[in-house]
Amino acid sequence: MKKIGFLSFGHWSSDRGAATRSAQDTLLQSIDLAVAAEELGADGAYFRVHHFAQQLASPFPLLAAAGARTKTIELGTAVIDMRYEKPFYMAEDAGAADLISQGRLQLGISRGSPEQVIDGWKHFGYRPAEGETDADMARRHAEVFLGLLEGRGFAQPNPRPMFPNPPGLLRLEPHAPGLRDRIWWGAGSNATAKWAAQMGMHLQSSTLKDDENGKPFHVQQAEQIRYYREAWKEAGHEGTPRVSVSRSIFALTDDRDRMYFGRGGKEADQIGFINDTRSIFGRGYAGEPGQLVKELARDEAIAEADTLLLTVPNTLGVEYNAHVIENILKHVAPELGWR
Repeated sequence: MKKIGFLSFGHWSSDRGAATRSAQDTLLQSIDLAVAAEELGADGAYFRVHHFAQQLASPFPLLAAAGARTKTIELGTAVIDMRYEKPFYMAEDAGAADLISQGRLQLGISRGSPEQVIDGWKHFGYRPAEGETDADMARRHAEVFLGLLEGRGFAQPNPRPMFPNPPGLLRLEPHAPGLRDRIWWGAGSNATAKWAAQMGMHLQSSTLKDDENGKPFHVQQAEQIRYYREAWKEAGHEGTPRVSVSRSIFALTDDRDRMYFGRGGKEADQIGFINDTRSIFGRGYAGEPGQLVKELARDEAIAEADTLLLTVPNTLGVEYNAHVIENILKHVAPELGWR
C-alpha cells in the first residue's frame, strides 16, 4: 500500500495552449486541483517552491487556502529552499497554515535546487556565516526552524507587556502541535539523506540525485532510501519514518493522453552536471496501463517508498490533471498492489 499524491511545479506561461496564463491562474487552479484530487481519493497535494521564476514561490498562503477548501488530503511542499527562509517568520506562517488545515501539512524543506539568478538568497538578506557554504546556511536555518516547531519557550517576557503573558519564557505563536513530526528533507545525495534521518525528518527523494556509483537511477535511489532508514534506526528515533519519491507517470487511455505523452523521449535516465556535480536524472513513464504496470514493477525505489508523488503538467489545466491522477489511481495502482 502506498500514499499517492501529486506534485505541481506551478508554472504559468503566455503560450497560447497554456491554461495557466498568470500567477493568479496558477494559484487558484492549484487550490482547485487539490480539491479535485481529494475527491478522486488521492492522498496528497504537494507544490514546488522556486524564486525569481514564473512558478509557485510563496507556499503558505496557498497551503492555507487549500487547507480551508479540503478536509482529508495531505498538503505539502517539495521543497522549500531554506537558503531563502527566516526560520522565525516561517515557523509562524507554517503554524497558522497547519492549524487552518487541522494538522494536514507535510512540509518538505531542503537546500534547494539550481536558481534562476545568481545567489538569489542574497536579495532576501541572507549571507552564509564565515566558513559556511550556502548549503551549510540552509541546514542551519533548518535546524533553527525545527527547534522553533518544538514549541518550547525561549524569549524573555516584557515586564510591562501590552497583554498578560503566561508564566515562563515565551514561544512563537501560533504553535501547531505535531507539525515538527511532519517535516521532510529533500535529499540529493546519500550523505544528506543520512543527515535528514539523524535530524528526525522524513525523506523526500525526487527525480534527480548525485550520481554516486553509476548504477541506474532507481537503483541508486533505492540504496539512498535504505541508507536513510538505517541512519534513522541508528539515531534511535521513535516511530517509522516516511519516504516519498517523485515520478512522471502518464497512463495513455485516450486521444489526449496519446497526443501529449504518446511520443516518448524520456524512457532512459539522463546524466548532467549541477553545480559541477555529476547528477543522474530519472526516466519518465508513459504508456498503456498494462505496459506501465510491468515497467513500474521493476522500479526499485518506488518499491522502497511508502509515498509516490506524481508530477503533473499543471499548465494543461485542472480537468486534464485530475484525469492524469485518476488514470493512475484507477488503472495502474490497483494492479501493482499500491491501493
